[in-house]
Amino acid sequence: MATTPAPPQAPPKPTWDPRRPQPVLPWLRPTIRIRLTLLYGGMFLIAGILLLSIIYLLAAQAISTGNQPLFKIIEGVNIKVSSDNCPAITSASAGTQIQIPDFNAAIAQCVDRQRQAALDDLLSRSLLALLGLAVIAFAFGYAMAGRVLSPLGRITRTARAVAGSDLSRRIELDGPDDELKELADTFDDMLERLQRAFTAQQRFVGNASHELRTPLAINRTLLEVHLSDPGAPVELQQLGKTLLATNERSEQLVEGLLLLARSDNQIVERKPVDLAEVASQAVDQVHAEAEAKGVTIRGVRKPAVVQGNGVLLERIALNLLQNAVRYNVPEDGWVEVNTEIQHGQAVLYVANTGPVVPAYEIDNLFEPFRRLRTERTGSDKGVGLGLSIVRSVARAHGGYIAAQPREGGGLVMRVTLPV
Repeated sequence: MATTPAPPQAPPKPTWDPRRPQPVLPWLRPTIRIRLTLLYGGMFLIAGILLLSIIYLLAAQAISTGNQPLFKIIEGVNIKVSSDNCPAITSASAGTQIQIPDFNAAIAQCVDRQRQAALDDLLSRSLLALLGLAVIAFAFGYAMAGRVLSPLGRITRTARAVAGSDLSRRIELDGPDDELKELADTFDDMLERLQRAFTAQQRFVGNASHELRTPLAINRTLLEVHLSDPGAPVELQQLGKTLLATNERSEQLVEGLLLLARSDNQIVERKPVDLAEVASQAVDQVHAEAEAKGVTIRGVRKPAVVQGNGVLLERIALNLLQNAVRYNVPEDGWVEVNTEIQHGQAVLYVANTGPVVPAYEIDNLFEPFRRLRTERTGSDKGVGLGLSIVRSVARAHGGYIAAQPREGGGLVMRVTLPV
């Protein structure tokens, strides 16, 4: 009986990766600690050598000055003594005789005085030299610290660019393989993963937009065709209208979800947009609904130009106005819409009358599908995404929204955007 040959074994896996260089020994790696140690140690050594050299030169000059003779003999037989530094031992000029003990005492006094003068001169010049070296050391240390920390500035600038939704930026730090380069490489890897994740999210949003809108559009078309038939029974027409309203609500929900997903990212393409114009267009769109509910819209809209996306900013004003009109009092209600510039920022102010809102429920209003005292759907006033979209769009433009209860009922909404 013939035996089947054994399958060939795979070649052994290499124990080293040829794509990556072998790591150097830890104590040979040019880390930041070693570089800073060598840098500042060398600076202290050079400063010490310079200071010792200056002190040596000053001391040599002081010793040379201190070695000058205290007096000199100017005549031979009858000895006459003259001294520029010690007038006390000068006897010839006054024509007086000086005793030997007094002469010796005067010499000792002059020696002490000359030594003290040399020490004072050495101390003053040493202090000046130390001050000059301190200024040079601080300037040199500041320059070297800036050079060593320059990669951190590059990392910071890249992080700020990424915060503006420019995920294509990379640090690509060159230089020695130290902690800063390791940090930059790790940051680049993180940006690569983030860019892939955001790209996949954008692709998913686009595909979902198409896949979700198409069947809803088909359903709406079929229902409209059915309702256009004059011979259809009343019961079927009523059912068709109910299904059409449900389909419209589903379309609004899909549009809101897609807009919420898109607005969570930063706005890359920005154009000048006047909040006053945006608010006026929103007022025109809700004017008919406000009249039907007996709600008066008022306010002063001053020019407030910001950099952003006009469609998304109009969505902010429209959602706030729709909420303010729909959640209002049955009679004599009003909505106030103001725009202005405050402290260098553009502000959209929307206040309305309405039911009393507890302060502890304010944060819940900005959560998706959350309404006042109702957790999920069950209201015909909307799909529960209005304020969530407002907050996401405001954040995408670098701003924020703040809400607070109004005395007597209703809410005060304030959207602040950078100019």
